[in-house]
Order: sequence, then structure tokens, then C-alpha cells
Amino acid sequence: MLEILAAGFKETGISMFLGSAIVGAVIGWGFKRFNLIYLAIHQVDKTSKRNGGEIVAQVLHAHNIKQMFTLAGGHISPILAAAEKVGITVVDTRHEVSAVFAADAVARMTGTVGVVAVTAGPGLTNTVTAIKNAQMAESPILLLGGAAATILKGRGALQDIDQMSLFRPLCKYCASVTSVRDIAPILRTALQIAQSDTPGPVFVEMPIDVLYSYDLVKREVGAKSDGKGVVNKIVNWYLNNYVDNIFAGAWDPVEVKPLAVNIPMPTNQQVSKAVQLLSKAKRPLILMGSQSTLPPVKSEELVRAINRLGIPCYLGGMSRGLLGSKSSLQARQHRRDALKEADLIILAGSVCDFRLSYGRVLPRKVPIIAVNRNKDQLHKNSDMFWKPAVAVQADVGTFLVELSEAADGLKWDPEWVELLQKRDKEKELATEKLASEETETHLNPLSVLHSLEKVLPDNAILVADGGDFVGSAAYILKPRRPLSWLDPGAFGTLGVGGGFALGAKLARPDSEVWIVWGDGSCGYSVAEFDTFTRFKLPVMALVGNDAAWTQILREQVTILGTDVACKLNHMDYHVVAQGYGGLGYLLKRENASDIERILNEAREENHRTGKSVLINALIGKTGFRDGSISV
Repeated sequence: MLEILAAGFKETGISMFLGSAIVGAVIGWGFKRFNLIYLAIHQVDKTSKRNGGEIVAQVLHAHNIKQMFTLAGGHISPILAAAEKVGITVVDTRHEVSAVFAADAVARMTGTVGVVAVTAGPGLTNTVTAIKNAQMAESPILLLGGAAATILKGRGALQDIDQMSLFRPLCKYCASVTSVRDIAPILRTALQIAQSDTPGPVFVEMPIDVLYSYDLVKREVGAKSDGKGVVNKIVNWYLNNYVDNIFAGAWDPVEVKPLAVNIPMPTNQQVSKAVQLLSKAKRPLILMGSQSTLPPVKSEELVRAINRLGIPCYLGGMSRGLLGSKSSLQARQHRRDALKEADLIILAGSVCDFRLSYGRVLPRKVPIIAVNRNKDQLHKNSDMFWKPAVAVQADVGTFLVELSEAADGLKWDPEWVELLQKRDKEKELATEKLASEETETHLNPLSVLHSLEKVLPDNAILVADGGDFVGSAAYILKPRRPLSWLDPGAFGTLGVGGGFALGAKLARPDSEVWIVWGDGSCGYSVAEFDTFTRFKLPVMALVGNDAAWTQILREQVTILGTDVACKLNHMDYHVVAQGYGGLGYLLKRENASDIERILNEAREENHRTGKSVLINALIGKTGFRDGSISV
């Protein structure tokens, strides 16, 4: 090769020595850009019409992925076409952020990885907020992102940006595929890492030249079989080898089955130490976080463990609904008071961040057993405001099951549970009294929420997306069963409603999915009513329409004396839903005595027609959440 190319240089007046040096440099560059040795060993099938998207679909199918969420783009079309062919339901949303939220909901509710595929550049940048939300909510998501051809990166290709730099801080694992033969091993690794240890999102960049067929890639790259002149011959040699490297060994048999997932487990010593502390307690308390719902422990097994322990619990995040709506062990109100009076506290996936005042609400002299898969979350702020007596970096559900077995026979003060239940009853009665009061204008929001609580069926799934109205709903609405409450999590992201409801309805098609929206958050994703309509997914939505960003408004006016940027209008969101193919209802003050009937009528129409329904409730102001802080 060197002699032939050097001879060509000689014909153009370049010395044999200089020609050999230039060709050597080109070939050396070629070795760095692609594996010439691999090319020499492995066959390149230049006639095959197969493409890399087919391998992506094979791997996902082998991992039991049922849905893929997307917003279409030319960079990723082979993935979508191949996924459809193997029976994966491809669901296209109206915004990429909703596609990720939908994948997040599927991951939380099924215990598998949620998968989303979006196109390069703006398609990927539109997902950043949702991926960060998934990272903080510890949801296993595989983000597949299109990209410019590797050879064209940095040369001004369409939608070409440095995508890896965007996602490295957000994802547990990031990789860019550079050859078809690498697709399966990279995807298997990504799916494994997404679920291992502390679950979270992973990102795999799929350049366009690993997704399309050989002949198309070769044509688009501009590689030709011949060319005049030494420079053209060198360029064509390089381009042909570049394309051949991408497809060398592409269709060799490859393993696509799942890799083993690593889940940290508690030790016998850790469980024994926790039992020793529990044996001295009379008023223990458990604070449950979302991690308690993760595999491998099933919800039914965890519920049995909690009931066997008999320790009262406050449930947060995805653990809401774990004990149903009527469990005597679940406490809902006056958590701060309960923490002060407890003589032992178990943080079962709960984190000492802003939700627990960074640990300041935990009593100093009370032993604390902290359990979390993530070391940083396990010890969050323990250097300042609290100290764990036992710190267990392990799966929360497994720890609680083993603890319940080891602590079998231990008894607590029976008046402890009774006290917490009594406080709950008192708070609920006070809230009901507030709900019966008339507001100066429009409906009482507490009355609307109490009416919803009465009509919700046992199979209801609640999607919480908003500020003030949803903050009130968290006190009033009672999730009926495990994995029936979806909220953003620690990041506090608005706009999850449409995507979460989409994923929830696909994961549990027989459940009645309700979005509880504030009017501000509704504006983010109400367009997904179009997606509900196209995919025949009947979802229910209730909008608390108070014409303001009220969670911000209440403190901003009090502290700064202005409502700037906090006011909205009482818009016709029910008409917007109708425009997207759904049904719309308007609840006004004139309906105050008839709210339950209208909610039930809306439910019946939802079931009868198979259409999604949005109920636009015009609500006024109450003092229920005065003093709440939004930062």
C-alpha cells in the first residue's frame, strides 16, 4: 500500500521519501480513527440492507421493554421502525420532555427501565430537565439520542453539538456508539447500570452512521470506489475504510440478554444492630421514601413486613399508597410533632434534605437507623445536624423485610399508634371544616379536593403536578394502593403531568389515571391530550384554576409586596382539551353543591367514550396553606 501510494506521489512531483511519510501519517491517523486490524479479520457485508436500529430493537425486546417514547427525528428513524417491527409500542409525544416523563413513570410503576429515543441537538436538549428530575428521583431510564455521523462531528453537521458534555453530569453512564458491532454490548451495559445500585438515567448516543444501512451510509459519507489523482485516492481509501469499520462484524451473532443487576444487600450484623436498638424502643417511627418501592422486593411482601413490625409510618414519594388508604399504621399529619416524641427513627429511603429540614427536625438524642442504596444520600447533612446510630447502604425493601423477621415478637406502646391516629382525625376534621366555608370568589379548593377523594375508585392512580393546589391535595387525597401516586420527587419539577399520566396509563391500562393539575403546571403539558387521543388512552384531569402561580404569590406578596409575574387568567383549559380530541367540563361556584355529581358524570363519560376528560375547576383562595414556603 505504501509503495503504491508513494509511487503516485512521485508522479505528481513529490519525492518517494516525502510521499511515504505522508501516506504513513494518513494510515497512522486511520488506525486511530478505526480498527484496521479488526477490518482485516472480520467480513464486511456490503450487500446487506440491515441497519443498526434492528440491533437496538433486539436488545430492548430481550430486556422485556414494552414501550418506547419518542418525538420523531431523522437521526433515530431506524430505531423507531425496528422497535415497531419487534412489537415494542412506539409512543410519540408532543414534546421530548414529556417522552422522558412518560418513560420515568413506566420505570417507577413496573420496576423495569423506561426507554426514550429522541433526535440530535434540540431533541436532546429538550430532555435535560426531565433527565435531571429522573436522576434525583432515582428512576432507571435509558435515553437514546441521535447524533451526527462521527466523521462529521465538529464540522457543522445538522443539529451537531457536544451532547456527551450535557449528559455526563446527569447520567450514571454515557457512551457514544462508533460501530454497529458495539451497539448490543453498550446497550446491555447501559441497561444494567441504569438498574444497579442506586437506579438512575443512562445515555447512549447513536450517531446516524451506525443506524442506517451500509449502502446509504457509504453514499452519504461520499465514499467512492475509485477516484482520479493521489489525493482523491487517499481520501476515498480513508472514507471506504471508515465506513467498512462501522460495519465490520456488524451481523455476527451477538448476546442480547440482560446482564445481572447489582443490588446492595444488608448484612446480618447491620440487621442485628438495628434489632438491638428497636428492642429498647417504645415509640419507634418509620419515614418511608421512594427507594422502598424498588425491586427486588414486591409491594405485597413489603406491606406484610410493615404490618409485622407494627411501627407507624409516614409515607413519602413513591411509597405513598403503600399501605392503602385505611391502614392504622400510616400517619399523615403532624409529622414534626411525631418526630419530637419518637424514641427511635428509621429513615427507610428518606433523605435529610430540604424535606426534613436538612436533618434539623430529627431529635439529637434519639437513635436513628438510616437505610439507603446511595452513600451520599445515606449521610446527607450528617456532618451538621444529625448522626445515624446505624447507617445501612443497602436495598431498603430487603432491609425492612429482614428486620421484620428478626424483630418478630417486639412490642411497642399501643398508645403511640393511637396518639398519631387521633391527631390525624383532628386535622382531617379541621380541614373538612375549612372545606365547608365559602370563599370570596369561585369554589373552595378544599371542597373540590374532598369531593374528588370521595369519588376516586380503588384502582385510581394520582399524578401530582402543581404548586398550591397540589400541595393541598397531598393532605386530602389518599392513594388507594402501592405505586398509585406519582409526583416529581426531590427536584420539584413542574410539567410532569401529561408525561407521567401517559406512562402510568400504558403501564396500568385498567387503572383510572387522574392528573391533579394547578393551572400553571397544566400549561406545560396539556398538549399531551393529543397523545392520549391518538393512542386511545382515556385519562382524567382536574385543574385547580385560581388564575395565579399561587404557591409563589402567597409569600411574594407578603414579603415583597408585589404580585409581579404571578398572575394568570381563568383560561378555558377544558376547551383546550376538547380541541385535542378530549372532553371538557367547567366547574364554577354555581356548582358548589353539585361537585361530586359532575365528577362522577365526567368519569362515566370517560369510561363510555374512551376519551380523556379535563375538568376545569375555577377556585378561590383559602388560608389553608398560609405560611408555606416554596424554596
